[in-house]
Amino acid sequence: MNYDFTKLIDRRGKDATAYDGIGKTVWGIEPDAARPGFDEIPMWVADMNFETCPAVTRALEERIRHPLYGYFIPSDTYYQSIIDWQTKRHGYTGLTAGLIGYENGVHGCVISCLNTLTEPGDAVLVHSPSYVGFLKDLKQTGRRAVLSPLKKDRDGIWRMDYEDMDRRIRQNHIRLAMFCSPHNPTGRVWERWEIEKAMEVYRSNRCIVISDEIWSDIIFAGHHHIPTAMIDEDAKHRTIGIYAPSKTFNLAGLIGSYHIIYDEILREKIRNHGDRTHYNEMNVLSMHALIGAYSEEGQIWTDELCMVLEENCRYAADYIDQHFEGCSVSMPQGTYMLFMDCSGYLKRTGRTLDEVLKAGWDVGVAYQDGRKFAWEDAIRINCALPLSRLEEAMERLSKYVFI
Repeated sequence: MNYDFTKLIDRRGKDATAYDGIGKTVWGIEPDAARPGFDEIPMWVADMNFETCPAVTRALEERIRHPLYGYFIPSDTYYQSIIDWQTKRHGYTGLTAGLIGYENGVHGCVISCLNTLTEPGDAVLVHSPSYVGFLKDLKQTGRRAVLSPLKKDRDGIWRMDYEDMDRRIRQNHIRLAMFCSPHNPTGRVWERWEIEKAMEVYRSNRCIVISDEIWSDIIFAGHHHIPTAMIDEDAKHRTIGIYAPSKTFNLAGLIGSYHIIYDEILREKIRNHGDRTHYNEMNVLSMHALIGAYSEEGQIWTDELCMVLEENCRYAADYIDQHFEGCSVSMPQGTYMLFMDCSGYLKRTGRTLDEVLKAGWDVGVAYQDGRKFAWEDAIRINCALPLSRLEEAMERLSKYVFI
C-alpha cells in the first residue's frame, strides 16, 4: 500500500456532520448520542473517515497560495480531467467538454430534472430500497415516488424486477425514472445485461432516466461499472448521468458535481434551469480539487481505496453472518454501504427495530435507520472507516445489541 487507510483522525469540531450531527436535528435521520462511557463511531452519513488523496490537498494548497479568488472561467484542464477519468476508468466514448456541465451537487441536478421534465403531482419511478435523498427531492418538489422493489435471488443478490417496473410505469403514466448505479444502499454493481433490460423498459415507455453514478469509482474486484449512457445509442439520448468526486475522495464539503448529457435538447433544458436560478456557480477550489483527484495519482489512490473498502465490507458482512443470528446482509459489489436485514432477528427476539437502533446508538455505534430508505426492518451501515474502528463497532454490537 502506498497510502495509509489505518490512521485514526479526530473530526469532532472539524465541520463533520457525521460526528457533530449525532444527537442533533440536521436532516431528521440522525442517531442519538452515545451514553456516558462510549465514544461514538459514525456509520451513518455517506462519507469516509480516511484522509483524501494527497493530490487533492496539494492542488488546493497550490491554488490557495495565489491570494486572489475572484470570478473565473472553468479551465480546459477541468474538462479534460473529467474526460480522461471517465474514458479510462469507465469506458466513455465520444466525450467532449460540451457534454459536461457543472452541478452544485447531485441533488441540484435532480431538482433541475424534476422541475424541467415533470410537473407537480407527476409520478417518478424509483427502486426500493431507495436512497433517502431521492425520496426527499421528490417530496419537496411535489412529485410522487412510485417504488419498484428490488428482489434477492437465490444467491442473495439484489435484482431489478423488470415486469414490476413496466407495470408500475404504465399504471402511473410515468415519463421519468431515477436509476442508481451502483445502487445505494444495497451496493449492487449492475451487469451490462441488467442495465440493457432496464433501459428497454424505459425505452418502451418513453421514460427519461436520471442515472446517479456518483458511486461508480468504488467498485470491488470482479465487477465493473457500465455507464448507463454507454449501453446503446438510445440510452445515450435518454440518460442524464450525474457524477461527482465527492464519494470517492471525500469532497462533499467542497460541493462539485457534474452531469454528462449527450442529448442536445435534454442538455439545454437542464442547463437553462440552472442558469435561470443561478444556483449552479462553480467554486474555484472545488474545480482544483477535482483536477487533483482526477490525476494519475488519484487513479492509484482510488484503486487502493477500493481494496481497503472491499476488505472492510467483507469483514463486516462475515461478522454479521457469524454473530448476529437472524440478521442477513448481501456482500456489496461496490460502494461502502451494507444494508442489513434484521427481520429474522426481530421475529426471533420480539424486539422492535427502534429498540435495536437505540441499543446500538447507546453504545456509540451510529448506524442508520433503514426504513428511511423505504424498506422495513433494515439498518444501513457505513464501512468506510479504519478497520480497527469497524472491528470495535462490530464487537460492541455483538456484546450489547444482538444478543
